Amino acid sequence: MRLFATGLLLTMAALFLALHRLHGLFPAWDTPLGYAIAFTEAAMVGGLADWFAVTALFRRPLGLPIPHTAIIPENKDRIADSMARFLRENFLTPQVVARRLQGFNFAASLGGFLGDPTRGENPRIRAGAANLLADVLESLDPEQMGGMVKTGLKSQLARIDAAPLLAQMLENAIADQRHLPVLEAMLRKVGEVIEANEPMIREMIHARANTIMRWTGLDERLANGVLDGTYRLLAEIIVQPDHPLRGKVDEALTALVRDLRSDPEMQARVARIKAELLANPALGAWIEAMWERGRTALLEAMRNPEAALSGSLGATLGQGLGQLGAALGGDARLQVMVNRFARRTLVGVSARYGSEIVRLVSETVKRWDAQTVSARIEGAVGRDLQFIRINGTLVGGLFGLAIHTVERFL
Repeated sequence: MRLFATGLLLTMAALFLALHRLHGLFPAWDTPLGYAIAFTEAAMVGGLADWFAVTALFRRPLGLPIPHTAIIPENKDRIADSMARFLRENFLTPQVVARRLQGFNFAASLGGFLGDPTRGENPRIRAGAANLLADVLESLDPEQMGGMVKTGLKSQLARIDAAPLLAQMLENAIADQRHLPVLEAMLRKVGEVIEANEPMIREMIHARANTIMRWTGLDERLANGVLDGTYRLLAEIIVQPDHPLRGKVDEALTALVRDLRSDPEMQARVARIKAELLANPALGAWIEAMWERGRTALLEAMRNPEAALSGSLGATLGQGLGQLGAALGGDARLQVMVNRFARRTLVGVSARYGSEIVRLVSETVKRWDAQTVSARIEGAVGRDLQFIRINGTLVGGLFGLAIHTVERFL
């Protein structure tokens, strides 16, 4: 298009010179030649003016230091800030995001996609997205990412107030009697430990009995009584739901819940234990190992998504996604819940990260050199810019023709 516009301008210049050569040689043709000369002359002026205007946007015409030229390279940073401000004010404010999402049924669209039985026939989107994610994961430094995951998880855990959380968990467990299986399992384990160490217990009782008890054999009867009584007590606690010791355990757990919620000393003790656990190097090593195993498995799945989703796993996953899509497409209440969650999430993202996003745009454009900015903008709108030159040449010629006509009749 640039060559075409330049060629049209040169054609007008060549015709102008040729017509001037012919003017006066044939007097009968002077009048029509005058109109043609006026057209080509004005076309040259219009074409040159628009060539200068278009060129001045991106560079200095003919390399001359003419003021107010190379506008885009000279104002690159201001353009970057304007682009970022435009994005921030028109796309990434919570009010704009909420308004644009108000009439969009995200849940129904997602349900239609997941419930479409033909979505698996063309896996290009899935494979492309998987490969893209795999490339991103592989491009990141594994050690640095592992450290970031560990630091991020530890910082999140450090913010959690553990005492009220433990109190709520214990209270819910007591209310639903979910602690009873744990209690019974612990009692059975205590019985197994006593049974496994029965000779040692008998030896301890014999060692602590006096001489008379040993001579009379009372120490053996005492050991049998202690062990039998212990076994009987454990069995009664396990099989009798209303055993008094069960009530004592419930009372102790209820008191612990109360202390976790209201006792500053207990809360400080829990916070201290949590801090010691987070500071333990073994926890950091465990988190990094878990991250590396998860990262490796994720990379393998993304590099070969067909194999990862083949067989019974793929069939089960596909069936589950289809059922989820049907539910999203047909359940109006579920759609309301999902749409509300999606709107709140996206509005929250725009509120929290909108400034960072636009700053990323601004800083990226500012880091580009002037030639890169000019080339990318000119490449995006180049054809229309060259049409400006073409139109300027033709419209200028028509105006020149009109002016010459008016001049002839004055």
